[in-house]
Amino acid sequence: MAAKNTPGKRITGLCKTYSVSLETLSERSGVPIELIRQIEEQDHIPDLAPLIKISRALGVRLGTLLDDHENLGPVITRAGTAGDAARFITGLPGTDQGGTRADHQGLTFKALAPDKGGRHMEPFIVDIAPEAEQKKSTHEGEEFIYVLSGNLALEYGSVSEVLREGDSVYYDSIVPHRVFSGDGSPVRILAVIYTPV
Repeated sequence: MAAKNTPGKRITGLCKTYSVSLETLSERSGVPIELIRQIEEQDHIPDLAPLIKISRALGVRLGTLLDDHENLGPVITRAGTAGDAARFITGLPGTDQGGTRADHQGLTFKALAPDKGGRHMEPFIVDIAPEAEQKKSTHEGEEFIYVLSGNLALEYGSVSEVLREGDSVYYDSIVPHRVFSGDGSPVRILAVIYTPV
């Protein structure tokens, strides 16, 4: 099920509410205006770093760009329902066999607590396509990853590691990093992203 409010629609709405032009948002966030347009109009996100920069420039939590509703109490996500309320895909555009541009092939983020208000962590189930191409990103905050299935390749600064099912890693997100399939097979991870308010 598609999200009612995509990050792009949220950004558009917040800019309208706060009377912030694309040019101003680009200047404040350091995100190129062309990329902001792609996020708004095409619902594609190359990685989380631009979203985090945009949310900070707008003075909102990262979760504000991902939420449909907010709940102050505990939020339970039942098995098989992750991603019903918020979902997006990061990655570089792929090409089909004819060499034409195709949909993004990358990391599919399925929110685990999309309705929780005032949260500081963003928990996701992330499915990584075997052919996913992801550039290294850097942003404020910290990340925790637990490998649910598959072999996860992690590049963190100059360090390269392969994590297997049951392995986990906790790192500072300010260091350039990226994750991808370590052996050309699908990977599923639990990722918790913390960004300071």
